[in-house]
Amino acid sequence: MTASVRWAYPPGLPTDKGTVVTVGTFDGVHRGHWAVLEEIRERARATNRRSVLVTFDPHPLRIVRPEHAPPLLTTPLEKKEILAESGLEYAVFISFTETLSRYEPRRFVEEILLERLRVEELVIGYDHGFGRDRSGNADTLREIGADLGFAVDVVPPVAAGEEAVSSTRIRAAVADGRMEEARLCLGRPYSIRGLVVRGEGRGRGLGFPTANLHVAESSKLIPPPGIYAVRGVLKRGTYVGALHLGPRPTFKGSPPSIELHLLDFDKEIYGESVRVDFVRHLRPVLPFDSAQALIEQMRADVDLARRVVDEDPGFT
Repeated sequence: MTASVRWAYPPGLPTDKGTVVTVGTFDGVHRGHWAVLEEIRERARATNRRSVLVTFDPHPLRIVRPEHAPPLLTTPLEKKEILAESGLEYAVFISFTETLSRYEPRRFVEEILLERLRVEELVIGYDHGFGRDRSGNADTLREIGADLGFAVDVVPPVAAGEEAVSSTRIRAAVADGRMEEARLCLGRPYSIRGLVVRGEGRGRGLGFPTANLHVAESSKLIPPPGIYAVRGVLKRGTYVGALHLGPRPTFKGSPPSIELHLLDFDKEIYGESVRVDFVRHLRPVLPFDSAQALIEQMRADVDLARRVVDEDPGFT
């Protein structure tokens, strides 16, 4: 049995040229990943080859060690949308199965990279590993490449601050509400996508109408509870917003929610998909003694969210 391959774009690979390929999970498609993508794009252009990215769905750990599988920074749909802006010619999503998890590195190279993708040059990140038990590291791949006739190049780490960018570092930042650090590593704001559903209508009654968001992807990493300065990206445009995420202790018995208040916006958007870009964590979720006290705090939150987003150099 061989691995199942499906194309993200375009639907198939022409056979008129060899390829420059990179392989990896690419969760987050962060700045370190972009350095690899830029390298294969430039090498493909210089050598008149095709540029190809190979990635996996689901995350390999969900098959190999599901108890250790991390929450996703990017869902498959988000990853495809981001990769579509990369300038690469082809993206290949391989269904990661138990069968594929047992492939030795050489078998993966021969069956996927050589037979199907005609690799002539392989570019990987400095911490790359694949194949059974991640035994396919840079040294192993160089040996295989020398034997089978393709070159292997390793892209060094990309630093943000004093540390290297990695998906693990970004997950830790998001899980702790450090949205500015996450954006520094990603090269863009961390985001979630949700469908607008009907809620209890309390926000409108308090003078702050909100869009209640349902995030369908259970494996997506959600930031911790709190109030956030955000931007809401709708079909009709992008708006400054304040987001409540988590419990609602002021209203006894109300379930946790994700509620987005868009500034200078008052349209019905039920059923619409909205992307929320996180700018900054403003404060924790707090209980209030009265609705009036909550309203006063919401006014302060909205004013602060507007200042934070308007003054943020990352959004120009």
